[in-house]
Amino acid sequence: MRRILTYGTFDTLHYGHIRLLQRARALGDYLIVGLSTDEFNARKNKQAFHSWEERKAHLEALRYVDLVIPERTWEQKPDDVRLYHVDVFTMGSDWAGKFDDLASLCEVVYLERTNGISSTMIRSSLQPAEPEPARPAMVK
Repeated sequence: MRRILTYGTFDTLHYGHIRLLQRARALGDYLIVGLSTDEFNARKNKQAFHSWEERKAHLEALRYVDLVIPERTWEQKPDDVRLYHVDVFTMGSDWAGKFDDLASLCEVVYLERTNGISSTMIRSSLQPAEPEPARPAMVK
């Protein structure tokens, strides 16, 4: 069995995430997702729209994902690779080169991101528009 490991916040789950997870799973037989905890996101100065538990439930509902584990620190990746007997570590291409040190433990693959979509884009489009200034009442 070939085990794959990836990490992320996976907030406001969208088709870019789905494509990434689908392509990650295609690299092997069993996909493990390290999901950033709310506390870890806070240390990264990020705040997810959905809680860790909600994001975990979303990922577990996908047929490509076999196991969701908490990502609590940047440094846990080598330990997770060993603990879960990972064959391939994969991340989006925006992280290219940043995890090459794991190559001594497993294969490292960077997958191309899906253009035109991101959680940041979705959140900004959900922001309420600036209210129009109040118009003065008409005098009769």
